[in-house]
Amino acid sequence: MIQLTSEPSVYVIIPAFNESASIAKVIADIPEDLVKEIIVVDNASTDSTDKAAKKMGVTVLLESRKGYGYCCLKGMEYISPKAMQNDIIVFLDGDYSDFPQEINSLIAPIINSGAELVIGSRTMGKRQPGSMLFQQIAGNWLATRLIKLFFHASFTDLGPFRAIRWEALQKIGMKDKTYGWTVEMQVKAAKLKLNFAEIPVSYRKRIGISKVSGTIYGTIMAGYKILLTIFKNI
Repeated sequence: MIQLTSEPSVYVIIPAFNESASIAKVIADIPEDLVKEIIVVDNASTDSTDKAAKKMGVTVLLESRKGYGYCCLKGMEYISPKAMQNDIIVFLDGDYSDFPQEINSLIAPIINSGAELVIGSRTMGKRQPGSMLFQQIAGNWLATRLIKLFFHASFTDLGPFRAIRWEALQKIGMKDKTYGWTVEMQVKAAKLKLNFAEIPVSYRKRIGISKVSGTIYGTIMAGYKILLTIFKNI
């Protein structure tokens, strides 16, 4: 296990919409000795997501505007007054599809090898059968190949489980409010020639139904936004 002293600090941002059945499990699996603060951003859930998170003793913020990117930006706004340039921000979904205990491995390239951005690759890791739907696999395949074609950066996944230095996150200047968050970060990192890495991560079937890939509307909108984000940054 990586042992952190006073620096860098690790902050975890968890966007969450109607994840009352899973959010406590996600929080419980995050290594306590590694992370300075866990921030759950409740995206106006209609269930008890906020209450379940508060019971776990973490910071809970409310973001009433619907969108994954809105939640991430809200978490960043909260961290901004206290984050140091070499601190590490981890983004993690609240549906328990990722393995939070793998944060140790996720941040290792930043601490040990000078990486500025690390993507947790489900493609390279162990996936539970059925954990990724066909549209997710196909979308990842197309998006990562377009990124390689236009930006000469080799990624295997747009996985949401990722870590980035605070300084690098500020350089990127994230803007996306909804479905294009992950691809915007990777495209802009490639354009800025940031030092990035991928590590294999495990992936399991999420608890509940995906609000994106689990619906026709979500799938279409996510695909559209991902392609739009790639092409508008060329």
